Amino acid sequence: MKKILSITMFAILLGTGSCKKDSAFLDVPPKQVLPTELAFSDPALVLSILGDLYNRQRDFSSLDGYPSREYPLSPSGDTEPGWRTFADFSEAFPSENGSSFIVQRTGWDYGEWKIWDYGYIRDLNLFIQRATAATKLTDGDKTRFIAEARFLRANYYFEMVKRMGGVPLITDPLAYDYTGNVTPLQKPRAKESEIYDFVISEAEAIKDLLPADVNEKSRATKAAALAMEARAALYAGSIAKYGATTPQVSLSGGEVGIPAGMASGYYTKALAAAQAIINGTAGTYQLYKVLPDLADNFAAVFLDKSSVNQESIFVEDFKVNSGRVHGFTTNDQPFSISDEGLDAGRLNPSLNLVEAFEKLDNTYAPMATKDGSGNPIYYANQLDIFAGRDARLAGTILLPGGSFKGKKTDVWAGYQLADGSVLTSDDAGHLKPLPGTSTAVQVVGKDGVVNGQEFRSQTGFYIRKYLDPTVGSGRRGRGSDVAFIRYRYAEVLLNAAEAAFELGQTSVAAGYMNQVRARVGLTTPLTTADITFDRIVHERRVELVFEGHTLFDMKRWRLATSVWDGTPMTVTDLVTNIGNAKKRNTQPYGLWPYKYYNPGNANNGKWLFKEVLPAPVTGRNRFQLGNYYSQIGNDVISANPKIVKQPNQ
Repeated sequence: MKKILSITMFAILLGTGSCKKDSAFLDVPPKQVLPTELAFSDPALVLSILGDLYNRQRDFSSLDGYPSREYPLSPSGDTEPGWRTFADFSEAFPSENGSSFIVQRTGWDYGEWKIWDYGYIRDLNLFIQRATAATKLTDGDKTRFIAEARFLRANYYFEMVKRMGGVPLITDPLAYDYTGNVTPLQKPRAKESEIYDFVISEAEAIKDLLPADVNEKSRATKAAALAMEARAALYAGSIAKYGATTPQVSLSGGEVGIPAGMASGYYTKALAAAQAIINGTAGTYQLYKVLPDLADNFAAVFLDKSSVNQESIFVEDFKVNSGRVHGFTTNDQPFSISDEGLDAGRLNPSLNLVEAFEKLDNTYAPMATKDGSGNPIYYANQLDIFAGRDARLAGTILLPGGSFKGKKTDVWAGYQLADGSVLTSDDAGHLKPLPGTSTAVQVVGKDGVVNGQEFRSQTGFYIRKYLDPTVGSGRRGRGSDVAFIRYRYAEVLLNAAEAAFELGQTSVAAGYMNQVRARVGLTTPLTTADITFDRIVHERRVELVFEGHTLFDMKRWRLATSVWDGTPMTVTDLVTNIGNAKKRNTQPYGLWPYKYYNPGNANNGKWLFKEVLPAPVTGRNRFQLGNYYSQIGNDVISANPKIVKQPNQ
C-alpha cells in the first residue's frame, strides 16, 4: 500500500548536510525556513508539505490518540483519545472511570462536534496558489498536487458542513493589509446547499486529474473523489428530504436547511458518483472476500493492508517505528490478553448493537435468554446464543468466549446457584469456595463482568473491528499501525442503494444491498418489496458501526431526536422493535453470562444470560433540535458580524 506517513514539514531536509570547508559553513541556507520558490521547486519538498496537510485532516472518528477537535473535553479537561469517539450514542459503554461522564450525562451540549478551522483552509488555499504559480515542477506533478489539495479542502468543507451547516466559502488565501480595516476578511456564511454543491463540483473537477490506482490508499485518487462526492450528495439529499420534518432547524437565508425540491437532484448525483466506482471507471474495487470464515474475513477488511484488499479506497495510515502509530488496541484489547497486563478493555459494544445483527433468515430477534415460560435457557457453550447470525456480529464484536491473539476471552459475571442467588466477587483474583466445597475458586471472569470495574467489559463484549492481532500491537512503546478507513467500497454500495431507493429504483437498491449482505452469510436475497427505509437504516448501522457514520446518519435522516429521545430504556424497549429506524437507543445495555452451579442437575456447568444495565449508566441520550447543527463559537461571531447565528443560538 502506498502511503503518506507523518512527515514534519520540510523534514526531508534534516540530516542531509555534507562536509564543507569552515569558510563555507555560513553559506548553508536555513533548514527550518525555506523560501516559497525553493520549497515549490522540488516535488519531494512539495510532497512533504502536502503530507503535513493530509495529516492535519481529522475526521469525527479516528483510531489515533491525538486530541480530537470534534470531541469535547472531559470534565477533567483532558483531551479525548480516539476510542472515545466510538463510546457514545449507546452503541458502546466506556469502561474507564474517567470516561463515565459519557453514560452519566443526559444530552449533549449545543457546541458539541463543532469544527471551524480556517487556519487549515488558508494553508490549503496557500498551497494551491503556490503550487499553481510554481515554475520548476513538471505539469504532471503540479496537476496531481493541486488536485490532492483541492480534494483535502473539499473534504474538510464537507466535514464542516455536516456539523455546522453553511460556512464561509473561502477559496483564496486572504491576506491582511495592515490598514486596520478587516472588513475584506469578514465573509458571510454560504447556504448549506452551496457548501454541498462546492464539494460535489470540486470532486467532479478533480476526479480525472487524480490517479485511478486501487493500490493508492492514503493519497487522493479518482475513487476517493467519487466516494466523497457520493457521500456528500447523499447527505445533501437526505437533509433536503427529511429536513422538512424539522422546520425549526432552518434559517431564512438558507445557511441551515436545504429546500426539499433539491433532494432528487442530489440523490441522482450520489447514485451516479457511486456507480462510477461500481462500474470500474476509477479502478477495480471490490468487496473483500479472502478468508473462509466469514466473521474473520469481515474483521480482516480493517486489518489487511496488502494489495489483496481492494475494498479500502481512502485511509488514514500508520506505520510502526515511524512515530505514526495509535493506541486503539492498547486501550481496547481484552484485559486478560493484553500485551502488558495493564489497563485495557475500554470500548465495550452494547447489547443494543449486538441485537441489531440479523438472523441468517433475514429476520430480527433478541438474544434468546428465556423460554416461553420465562425460564432461563441454558447453553453448553457461551457462543451458542449468538449462533446463526449475520457474520458481521462476530467480525465487529468480540463475543464472550471469542478468540483474540489465539486466546479466548474470559467473560462471565459469576455462578448462578440453584436457589437463584449469584456467587461472584469484585475481581477474578478474589477467589471463593462454591457451596458444599472448601477450595476457593475463580468466581468471575478475568475480563469481567463486574459492575463498575474499569478496564474490563461491563457489557459482556469487547470491540473487534480495528483491533490489531499483531504481537506487541497493544504495548504503549510500540502501538498499532492498523489504518483507519475513511472511504471503502461497501459504503459505496450502500450509498448507491440508498440513493436508488430514494429515487424509486428499489430493484437497483436491492441488488447493491444483497452484494454487501451475501459477503457475510445473508444468502437469501432481499426482494424489491423488502427494500424499505428501515432496511436502509439497519444495513448501514451493522455494516458501518464504529466507522464514524452513526451520528451523521441519524442527523441527516432527522432520526436523532427520535432515537435519542432522553427516555430511560427498559428491557422491553431493548428487545422489541429491532430493525425499526426509530427504535429508542438511549442507554447501553449488557448481556452477562453466568455459569450454572447445581451438581446433579442436567444443566450444571452450562451457561445462562441476563440483560443488565451497567450500574454506571445513570444518564440517557437526549438529542435536542438544537443539536442538529453545532453552535458557532462566540469568538467567531464577535470577530465577524456577518456570521449568522445558528437556530440554537
